[in-house]
Amino acid sequence: LLLLLLLHLSRRLPERSSAVPGGSCCAAMSGAGGLRPSPPAGGCWRFPVGVGRRRLPLLLLSLLLLVGAGAALQGEDLHACKESEYHYEYTACDSLGARWRVAVPHTPGLCTGLPDPIRGTECSFSCKAGEYLNMKDQSCKACTEGTYSLGTGIRFDEWDTLPHGFANIATNLEIDYSFTESLENCTMSKWVPMGDFIASNTDECTATLMYAVNLKQSGSVSFEYIYPDSNIVFEFFVQNDQCQPTVEESRWMKTTEKGWEIHTVELGRGNNVLYWRTTAFSVWSKAPKPVLVRNVGITGVAYTSECFPCKAGTYTAKSGSSFCQQCPSNSYSGKGATFCHQCEPTMYSEPGSAACKPRPACTDKDYFYTHTACDTNGETQLMYKWAEPKICREDLPSAVSLPPSGVKMMCPPCNPGFFKTNTSTCEPCAYGSYSNGSGCISCPVGTEPVLGFEYKWWNTLPANMETTVLSGISFEYKGMAGWEVAGDYIYTAAGASDDDFMILTLVVPGFSPPQSVTKDSENKEIARITFVFETICSVNCKLYFMVGMNSRTDTPVETWAGPKEKQSYTYIIEKNATMSFTWAFQRTAYHEAGRKYTNNVAKLYSINMTNVIDGVASYCRRCALESSGSSCTSCPAGHYIDRDSGGCYPCLPNTYLKAHQPYGSQACIPCGPGTKNNKIHSLCYNDCHFSVSVEGRTLEYDFSALANTTSFSGVPSFTSKGLKYFHHFNISLCGNHGRKMATCTDNVTDIRILGKEAESSKSATSYVCQSVIVPSDVMGYKTIVSSQPVSLADHLVGVTTETTLDNITSPADYFPMENVGLSDVIFFFRSSDVTQTCNNGRATAIRIRCDPLKSPGSLSVPNKCPEGTCDGCTFHFLWETVEGCPLCSTNDFHVIISACVGGIQRTTYVWREPKLCAGGMPLPEQKVSICKTMDFWLKVGISAGTCAAVLLTVLTCYFWKKNQKLEYKYSKLVMNSSAKDSELPAADSCAIMEGEDAEDDLIFTSKNSLFGKIRAFTTKRTSDGFDSVPLKTSSGTTDMDL
Repeated sequence: LLLLLLLHLSRRLPERSSAVPGGSCCAAMSGAGGLRPSPPAGGCWRFPVGVGRRRLPLLLLSLLLLVGAGAALQGEDLHACKESEYHYEYTACDSLGARWRVAVPHTPGLCTGLPDPIRGTECSFSCKAGEYLNMKDQSCKACTEGTYSLGTGIRFDEWDTLPHGFANIATNLEIDYSFTESLENCTMSKWVPMGDFIASNTDECTATLMYAVNLKQSGSVSFEYIYPDSNIVFEFFVQNDQCQPTVEESRWMKTTEKGWEIHTVELGRGNNVLYWRTTAFSVWSKAPKPVLVRNVGITGVAYTSECFPCKAGTYTAKSGSSFCQQCPSNSYSGKGATFCHQCEPTMYSEPGSAACKPRPACTDKDYFYTHTACDTNGETQLMYKWAEPKICREDLPSAVSLPPSGVKMMCPPCNPGFFKTNTSTCEPCAYGSYSNGSGCISCPVGTEPVLGFEYKWWNTLPANMETTVLSGISFEYKGMAGWEVAGDYIYTAAGASDDDFMILTLVVPGFSPPQSVTKDSENKEIARITFVFETICSVNCKLYFMVGMNSRTDTPVETWAGPKEKQSYTYIIEKNATMSFTWAFQRTAYHEAGRKYTNNVAKLYSINMTNVIDGVASYCRRCALESSGSSCTSCPAGHYIDRDSGGCYPCLPNTYLKAHQPYGSQACIPCGPGTKNNKIHSLCYNDCHFSVSVEGRTLEYDFSALANTTSFSGVPSFTSKGLKYFHHFNISLCGNHGRKMATCTDNVTDIRILGKEAESSKSATSYVCQSVIVPSDVMGYKTIVSSQPVSLADHLVGVTTETTLDNITSPADYFPMENVGLSDVIFFFRSSDVTQTCNNGRATAIRIRCDPLKSPGSLSVPNKCPEGTCDGCTFHFLWETVEGCPLCSTNDFHVIISACVGGIQRTTYVWREPKLCAGGMPLPEQKVSICKTMDFWLKVGISAGTCAAVLLTVLTCYFWKKNQKLEYKYSKLVMNSSAKDSELPAADSCAIMEGEDAEDDLIFTSKNSLFGKIRAFTTKRTSDGFDSVPLKTSSGTTDMDL
């Protein structure tokens, strides 16, 4: 029983066997076949024994003989095995590459007498494509009609369910368990079978599709895929016996441009595990488009013992086929068909259908109108046509008929730059002339034609435009027109189904901008395309505008969903290359066959493109003249053209020139505050220096240390599935002569390998740019994943301390200030990228705040706007750094003078607190000076006081002596006044005789103090220097003064 069980496990084809997880990685690779849906924890697989892989060893053959002998002894009641009751299989190859062919009963124990084992073919033996190995005679036979074979391979082209042997798993990239919000599970984010193909996930989970196979000889794997959206990382790689992946560079798939593309990878002999892995980066609101895979083929399998029947909708009419053909429209086939059956006249079918469907009644949604080319009479006809393929019936009672065609009307004029020929066709005017659509006129002397294309009349599709339809189900292009001309506009026709993409493409070989533009290396605008459009929708239709460069994949630039009124859109072209511009309109994304919403249309009214090589001119502009005055030349850099004279005149200082319209002095636009022009007057920039007057004081700033590009990432964000990502910003603040130094790239589809950067990486270069970053530790790649680069600042508006400039406001409450005495310096920028939400483009305000403790500083975004913007259009940053402080001056420190100690006095300079300056004037050194101490001055004071006291004593003595004399004289007079009344005293001499002593006879009538005498002396002295003495008359009155 054990033997029969082992034989039963090994009787299936190699590619149909299931894998059993377990064991080590290298041990896991010893088998072959498919995989279970759930992989082991180690990520490796162990394969069972099977045909086409490692078979049962020779021990199995010995056991078979022993058991057969035992059965012969006890199985006399069993009948001899018929050929239909057993099949042949090969044992595993031995070390010499040999194997045995053995017979294995379908039902063990049912019969006896199996054929004896015989030596099998070499292990390297294989059949050709279209053949299979007949195990009975061990020879290759051709497949019959209705079947096919790859010879040494297998193919998977039916995806109604996941084919046997494939594993389909989904995992989270990284779960941050500190993230408190509930995370959606990734269990359901797998590859989804869709009938003819399998589609990837479109969220940030990682979906992996795996298949394992053992090859007896070198082979290959090939598959068709569509990879339209670079917001998904799509990789395909193979692991070998040692669990080593294939060459690193080949694993990253390139986005597809038109329909299905084929990818082929060589496989080595032995075990191979194939991996298709996708991870989306849907951090924005819109979900990316899925990756589609179909027709997976593997070659190198040892042999194929049977042919595969053609799937329904395909057939093969000859034997020995290696593939099956698709049934054409209005036909069908079943599985294993040798031909396709035609549908009944009342039925229809799409190509590759397994059944027919009834034709509905024709409605007004099944036809469209267009205009014929102008005839020789200058007339056009209005024509109505059935939409192709026509699937409706006109003979049903409710069906509508096609409106009559042939109504003639006058042809519209030719587009500007073209003229109408005698045959009423439009041809371009020759260089040096212009046209408004009627006739060509030569440009006057001193003017030059303005080349470009302006399409506003739509009688025929221009020669450089083409239209087609891309199926929304099979993603294959159909040979039908998706857009039709309608006179004054072009609109989307009715497709085969409402989910079809109606494609319109305009191809331009290159651009020829004015020399004033090419001289300016920082000018991003090489040319521009502007179109006026309108969408009329009753469901959620979408209009995509995509741009491709040098035949690379068209990249969606803007998307409009739902109905949109008539409006214009402008796209700035920044690189001179062959460009393709594509408009794609899808009525609905639901995969429903039929036409229900053909009334939903998109209309293009006009397309205007400038500076096109080999373009035409609708007008001529004034140009600068050579000295001869006969031909045009270019003005020197920074010069404008005078419209009257054609001369070149320099722009004034602190102005920049509009490069695309350098006419008149008004073309020189004044620079904003805090900026100056570069040498060629192409832009205004800040040289990292700024000054402002505050309360009678001039503050000087030097931001030179901030000139280098600085990177900054905000706080981590998480998607609903737990994917951690960052908004990453690169900032080039000032200096560099105005060159834009900040660059953000998109490397989702071009991951850097071994330090090399892919050539096709998309990037945005400006003063400030943003990208979405997924860390390398999350993805497990060699580098971080950067996607969705956006320019936030192409033009420096100005530098000021005001909070508003040119309608850009930096609210103070976004970044509250601690030092209210010093205002922030704000850099205001604008971006020319216009979006639906930002009609005037994006703007950026960077606050530079003084913080002496931070060097080089730190960047931050508002707390209320962790993504850097609160409205999606204006971005706000705060840069706190010591470099944001004004340069120090004499106003930033004060002087402290010390006391005189030991004859020395010190003068010290101290910064004012808080210190809000940096650099500039350094703090002066301490000064030391000679001074006189207090002991010296005390001595001087005592000496002066002593001298004053001595002098006062001398003066006192002097005046006392003199007062004595005066008292004597006074007493004499008093005595004389005592004589008779009315008689004069006799003359007497008042002189003191020689030898007399006035002191002896001096009589004091009254005694006064010394100070009283001095006071009397000073108050009674007359103006002539004598004392006034009152004399009494005889009557006792005082009648006389002496």
